[in-house]
Amino acid sequence: MAGKQGDLALLQDPVAQELLSSREPARLAYTWADGSPRVIPIWFHWNGRELIMAGPTDAPKIKALRKDPRVAITIDAASSWPYKVLLIRGKARVDKVDGVAPEYAQCAARYFGPEQGAAWVEQIGKLDSSMMRITVNPEWVALLDFEQRFPSAIARRMAAAAG
Repeated sequence: MAGKQGDLALLQDPVAQELLSSREPARLAYTWADGSPRVIPIWFHWNGRELIMAGPTDAPKIKALRKDPRVAITIDAASSWPYKVLLIRGKARVDKVDGVAPEYAQCAARYFGPEQGAAWVEQIGKLDSSMMRITVNPEWVALLDFEQRFPSAIARRMAAAAG
C-alpha cells in the first residue's frame, strides 16, 4: 500500500487513476454565501496535476468559490462492492475563458462519447460566449478501497482487533 492518507502520491495509485479517468461525476463541496456547506455533482477533467471543472459565467458556485476557495471533492465508484473513493482537498481558482473551456469539451467526449459530446459542446457554445473554468490543485488526498484502505475509525478498530 503506497502512500499515507493525506499524501499527494496517492494520486498515482491505480485505484485513484481509475477514478480520475472514470465517467463518474465528481462531487464538489464548497461553502455557500451564508456559511452553510453545499455539494454538487460536476463533470471533471484530470490533467495529471489539477482537477478542472467548468460552468456558466453566472453559476452561483462561482461567486461562492471566489469568496472562499476551499473545496473538498470526492470521486467514487460506490455502485458495487468493494467501494472505491478518492477524496481531494484544495483551493479552487476561477478563471473566465472565451467560448467553451477545452476541458469541458474533453469531459463531454468522455461522458457522452465523441459524437454526442461534440453535439453537446456545440449546443453549450451557442448559449454563451464564455465559460468559467474551476481549477483545483490537490493539497490533501485520501483513498478508500475497502480492501487495503478503510475509513480511519474502522481501520483503528481492525488494527486493535488484530493486535
